[in-house]
Amino acid sequence: MARFFPLTVTDVQKTTRDAVVITFEARDGGDFSFTQGQYLTFRRDFDGTELRRSYSICSGAHEAVLRVGIKAVADGAFSHWANTALEPGMTLDAMEPMGKFNTPIEPDQAKTYLAFAGGSGITPILSILKTVLAAEPKSRATLVYANRSLNTIMFREELEDLKNQHMGRFSIIHILETDAQDIDLFEGRIDGEKCAALFAHWIDIASVDTAFICGPEPMMKAIAQSLGDHGLTKEQIKFELFASAQTGRLERRTRSVDSATRDSIAASITLDGMTRSFEMARDMTLLEAALDNAMDAPHACRAGVCSTCKCKVIEGEVDMVANHALEDYEVAAGYVLSCQSYPISPRIVVDYDQ
Repeated sequence: MARFFPLTVTDVQKTTRDAVVITFEARDGGDFSFTQGQYLTFRRDFDGTELRRSYSICSGAHEAVLRVGIKAVADGAFSHWANTALEPGMTLDAMEPMGKFNTPIEPDQAKTYLAFAGGSGITPILSILKTVLAAEPKSRATLVYANRSLNTIMFREELEDLKNQHMGRFSIIHILETDAQDIDLFEGRIDGEKCAALFAHWIDIASVDTAFICGPEPMMKAIAQSLGDHGLTKEQIKFELFASAQTGRLERRTRSVDSATRDSIAASITLDGMTRSFEMARDMTLLEAALDNAMDAPHACRAGVCSTCKCKVIEGEVDMVANHALEDYEVAAGYVLSCQSYPISPRIVVDYDQ
C-alpha cells in the first residue's frame, strides 16, 4: 500500500521569484528520517483529481530538519499551488523518504566529489553537499551549477554560506545562460564541449571519486558522456532526473501468443503481503492494472523517473519502455518500474514487497 502520513508546514520561504523552500514537521506516524539525496512524494486533491508529485529534500541528513524546494513550472498545478497558496500551519500528506541518489558516508575517507546541477536540480545536490562536507571532514567537493541568470539561482545565499563554512574544501562554478561573466567559459549552457574545457582548465577530473548529476535530461546526458570520455566509470556517475522529455523512448516489443491469450494476461500481484490474481489487458501497464483492481500500488511521477513504483517480476516477461531510475544490477535482478512495464508473456507474477 502507498502509505501517506500528514506533515505540518512550519515555514515557507522564497528562494527565487518562482521557487519556495518548505519546512515540515512530522505529525502522526511514519519514519521521516532520511539519507542525503532522497525525495518525498506528496499527494493533494485538485478539484476531485488526486495529484502526486515528488520533490527532493534539500536539508542535510545531519540537520534534523525536513525541508524541500519546489520550483513553479509551466502548467504545474501542484508546484504553482505550493508557490502561491501554501502557508505555515497547513498539512500535506507525504510518503516516507525514498531514493538512492547518494553514496555511503565514510567519515575516515578523503574523497573528491563533483556535482552538476541545472536549475531546481540543485535540491538533492544541496542535501548531498551539506551532508558529505559535514560528515566527511577530509573530503572535498566542487559544484557546477547552471542557471538562466543570476536571479534564478536557487539557494544562492545558502551555497555561499556553505562555501565559506568549508573554505578550501568546497568550490562553486556558476554557469549562466544570459548574464555576462568575467570568464567566457562560465557563460552559456553546459554541453560536452564546455565540460571538456572545464576538465582541462578548472576541474581535476582524474581525482574525482564520484560525480552527481541532476537536471534536465539533455544536459545530464551530455555531462555523463563527457565524464565517461574523461575516464569516469558508470559506477562513479550518479543521476537524478527531475524532468524527462521521454526522448529515446523504445518501441514496445511484442510476443506472439495463441489466440486464447492474445487480448488478456493472467496477472498475479503481491502487495503488503496480500496476493491478488486477475486478468489484465495487454495494453495496460502493471501499475494501471494494479490500480484498476483496487490495489493501492505506490506511484508518483508515472514517467519512469522517481522509482516509487518499483516492483520485482517473479514470473513472466515485461517490456519496460522507459527507465530513468533503476540501476543495471536492479534490472538484471528482475526489478522494473511498474508504470512503464507492459506484459509480453501470457502470465505475469509481480511482487511489490521485495
